[in-house]
Order: sequence, then structure tokens, then C-alpha cells
Amino acid sequence: MYAIIVTGGKQYKVSAGDVLFIEKLEAEAGDEVVFDQVLAVGGDNGITVGTPTVEGASVSGKVIKNGKNKKIYVYKMKAKKNYRRKQGHRQPYTKVEIVGVNA
Repeated sequence: MYAIIVTGGKQYKVSAGDVLFIEKLEAEAGDEVVFDQVLAVGGDNGITVGTPTVEGASVSGKVIKNGKNKKIYVYKMKAKKNYRRKQGHRQPYTKVEIVGVNA
């Protein structure tokens, strides 16, 4: 059984046992999280698509850890004007293991 969920402005196709790196959640390592914005649920008996979400469906997960991705550099430059700016950024994430799909 799988589900399509929305979290952090992005959509993910998940099933039990999957490990996701999603936008940072306000949860500590070991906490349970429930995703209730389920757009679709699929399984052996077909797919159920919500309008916009599926009633009574949810996905439960367990937070493994919070962290930051590798650093990326944003470099701005204007030719012949002596304008150069270098800025680094590390995007925070939450690593979540999907425990089950409830539909």
C-alpha cells in the first residue's frame, strides 16, 4: 500500500519502511509524526484520489534525526563592475521513517 502526501510544500510517494529527507519539522528525534494531508492512496484494490485530500487517511512516521544538508554556494557577479558576492547556505532537513499508511 502506498500514499501520496504533502509536507513542506512538496509531494512524496511513500509506503511503509521508506526513509525520507523532508523540510524541517518541529519534532525531536524519536518523536512520532502524522501526515494528514494525503492526496491519494493506492493498493491492491486500486487507487483512491481525494478532492483535494482523502477523508480519514493518514500516514504515520518516526523522526530519525534533524540535520543540515551539504553547503551550497550562491555566487553573484556583474562583469566589469567589480561586484562579487559569495554566500553559503545549508538547508535544514528532517529524516523520517514511514511506519504505516492508514486508510
